[in-house]
Amino acid sequence: MRGLSLSAAVLAIAAGGLVVDVARGETGRDVASVFLIAKSENRNQVHYGVHLDATCAPVGSAPAFAYWRMLEQGPLATEPLLKREIGAYGFAEQRVVERDPDGGRVTLRLHALPGRPIAIWTGSRDGACEAVATMAIGGTPASLRSVYAQLRWPFGVDHLVLSGRSLADGRAVEERVSE
Repeated sequence: MRGLSLSAAVLAIAAGGLVVDVARGETGRDVASVFLIAKSENRNQVHYGVHLDATCAPVGSAPAFAYWRMLEQGPLATEPLLKREIGAYGFAEQRVVERDPDGGRVTLRLHALPGRPIAIWTGSRDGACEAVATMAIGGTPASLRSVYAQLRWPFGVDHLVLSGRSLADGRAVEERVSE
C-alpha cells in the first residue's frame, strides 16, 4: 500500500478481502451510518454519520453527527438527539485531523466512552464515499460497527458491548465494558 494516504490505506484494508465494517454513502457523499448504539430498552438506535465533500473528505470542523433511528415508529423514522440525551449519546469532542485528495480522518470521543477514542476514516470507491470507524476493541485495532447498552433498572447502564472486526484478519471482536 506504499504511496497511498493513510485514509486510503485503511479503506483498502477494508475492501481488500477482509471482512470489516465499511459504511457507504447512499448519495455518493455523506455517510449516514458509520456505527450505532443500540440499547436493551427498545429497538431504537442512535446512528453516527459523517458529512463529506466531493472528494470524500470531512466537511467543516465538526463533520460527525448523531441522530435517532426510531425503529419503534417505522423503518425510516428519524429524530434528532434531544439536549438531555447529548450527555449519554453526544460527542465529548471531535476534530478533523486529516484531509487529503483521497478522503480524511476525524477523531472523536463519545460522552458514553470518553476513554475510548474513535477514528472515522473516509475515502471513495467506485464513485461513492465510504467511511470506517476504528477503535481498540478487546485490545485489538478494529472496525467499530456497534455498541450495545444493557440498561439497568430503573436508571443507568449495567454494561456496554463493543462489536466490530479486527483490522488485521477480519475476525469478529467483542468487548464488554462495565462501569
